[in-house]
Formats: sequence, structure tokens, C-alpha cells
Amino acid sequence: MLTDLSPLIAATARWLTVSYPPSGGALASALCEAQARQAVTVAAWLRYPTEIDAALVTMAGPGGAARLDWITGTERAGEEGPVDDWAWRTWVDEVVASWAAGLLTDPELAGTAVAALADGEHTPGTPPAEFRRLLAPDDGDRRAAALLRHPDLLAPVAELHLDQLVDRLGPGRALAA
Repeated sequence: MLTDLSPLIAATARWLTVSYPPSGGALASALCEAQARQAVTVAAWLRYPTEIDAALVTMAGPGGAARLDWITGTERAGEEGPVDDWAWRTWVDEVVASWAAGLLTDPELAGTAVAALADGEHTPGTPPAEFRRLLAPDDGDRRAAALLRHPDLLAPVAELHLDQLVDRLGPGRALAA
């Protein structure tokens, strides 16, 4: 049974960077991708905290990007073109994308989420430094991912499943204003 979440993480990070593209050239693209991947990794590990959870989502499939595309206004008119152009979208996880969007726009939430991973099966004792671009982006990171980190642009996606993320992180956590 496959318990590796990497296809889900790669597809969901790709969806975020396609929907909220980087500003600039190749370096900006790489920095934006790194931030998206870190946010999606944290979200996926929180959403599927055990190997059993990961195995179940890889067997059943995460659901795809259709609703996210509709919400952001980027839905596909049809599945024209080669399968490789759209097949990756079936591996996008809506909840993980929503949680990642929340983490990218709320530094306090991101810190709480990374701290919550410490006791998980995916990363026993993972240092927060592994998620530096998510937790402490520098000016270059912010410029590269200006759209990806824009709270107003990501709000429709982030708000989809924000309550579930807050519940996962612990009751009583106040939502950022």
C-alpha cells in the first residue's frame, strides 16, 4: 500500500503556483514553488497524520481541482489536449490547498501548524528550519510569491476549510483578524 503523499503534495503545490503565479523569472519561480511546497507539505501532514490516512487517500484519491478552479475562476472548459496537460489535477486535494492557503497568509497559524507536526508520524522532531520559507520568508521570498501570499486573493480558498484546520490545531485558538 502506497503511503507516500508526494503525488498529492506535488499536484497541490503546482495548483497553487499555477493559480497564483510567481512575479519574476526563474529564481522567483523557484522561490514561489518552495513556499507553496512547504505550506502544502505541512497541510498534507496535518490532514493525513498517519500512514493509514496517507494510504487511504492514495487509494481513494484526493478529489481533484475542479471546485478550486471554479472558486478561483480558472475552471477548464473541457479536457482538451494531451492527458499529461491535466491529469496531475486529479491529485490536487481541496482541503490541503485550503489549509496551505491559510498557512501562507497567516504567519501565526503557520507557526502553530509546524509546531503541531513535531509529534506526528511523518516528521518526528522535524526542525522548523525545514519550513523556513513558510515561517520566515525574506523580502525575496515575499516578492517572488506576492500573489501566493496575498490574503485577499487567497481568502476564497483559505476560508473553505479554515475551521477544520483550526480544529485540527486545537480548540480555543483565536482566528487572526
